[in-house]
Amino acid sequence: MATINIKDKYQKEVLKQLKQEFGFKNVLSTPKLEKVTLNVGLGKAINNKEYIKIAEDTLRRITGQHPILTKAKKSISAFKIREGMVVGAKVTLRGKRMYDFLDKLVNITFPRVKDFRGIDVSKERHFDKHGNFSYGFKEHVVFPEIKADEIESIHGLEITVSTTAKNPLQCYSLLKYLGFPFVIEEKNEEALREKYLDKKNK
Repeated sequence: MATINIKDKYQKEVLKQLKQEFGFKNVLSTPKLEKVTLNVGLGKAINNKEYIKIAEDTLRRITGQHPILTKAKKSISAFKIREGMVVGAKVTLRGKRMYDFLDKLVNITFPRVKDFRGIDVSKERHFDKHGNFSYGFKEHVVFPEIKADEIESIHGLEITVSTTAKNPLQCYSLLKYLGFPFVIEEKNEEALREKYLDKKNK
């Protein structure tokens, strides 16, 4: 089975498909990928300095890029979080690194998820109103860069694909045409189209 090259597929196939579906008149108005953000939250391990190092190492291995630490913008006494406390680590990918990551995500990582049957996007799950897509992995070991015999603990991480799409339907169509393994019932897809297709897309 041939693998999907996201960048080539967008230029050769997806641009045309999106223009036909939404009636875009030029390339500039057609939805495209902007960046991919990977984030590991510390959760209950927020005071564990070793866990912070593990999260940083995970992101570095997966992306080949040095992560930055995210800090709390305000104190939350109920969770014993103080303003300025490290609450996670993240990496933002653009350009070639973004495309390389998405190629591996679609062709290798998703199929490695245990009992994976596709991404259920019914009722606009995983999409925000700005046209971005997010997906959470329960175990970081599904990424091929992580060797199971080299890790001390398993943790989750979330990815967000930011696009120039104006709404969930445009983002859904963009990523679907690029090869993301979405699963949605026909009635829910029709409802999604009815909700957004009649609105101004440009």
